[in-house]
Amino acid sequence: MPHYRRGVRPLFWLTALIAGPVFALDPAQVTVGPATFQVEIAQTPQDRQRGLMFRRELPREMGMLFIQPLGPAVFWMKNTYIPLDLLYFNADQRLLQILADVPPCVAPTCPIYPSQTATVRYILEINAGEAARRGIQVGDRLQVTTESSLLLSPQPAEE
Repeated sequence: MPHYRRGVRPLFWLTALIAGPVFALDPAQVTVGPATFQVEIAQTPQDRQRGLMFRRELPREMGMLFIQPLGPAVFWMKNTYIPLDLLYFNADQRLLQILADVPPCVAPTCPIYPSQTATVRYILEINAGEAARRGIQVGDRLQVTTESSLLLSPQPAEE
């Protein structure tokens, strides 16, 4: 094997290990009111903790859908470089609250963005301004199209 190829194989596997978790999230299409987005689904505690951290861009038609046990939602923007709109939905997939233009935060301490209600099940993160630009309103229904059978199944409360 030529000497230059010996270094390529470990580099390939290292890249695959680093990038793997980013692409392991379930893909889906969501519609909220008149708007449709392609999203990654974060439903494990690890996926939800990482969220969109460290990403430098997010195309306007993309987002991330968080699925959590029913309860209050508290988000922060630690190590997030993209300003976002946070949309909080209940278990019936009705939009309860929109937090518009939440700024990124790379400081050691970042503000938190809690839901106004304790009945949040889904949170959609999209680029800042997209909710207003696309006419999304409180009361709109979240519709999810995915191949994952786990997406809309009830999840037990986490300890």
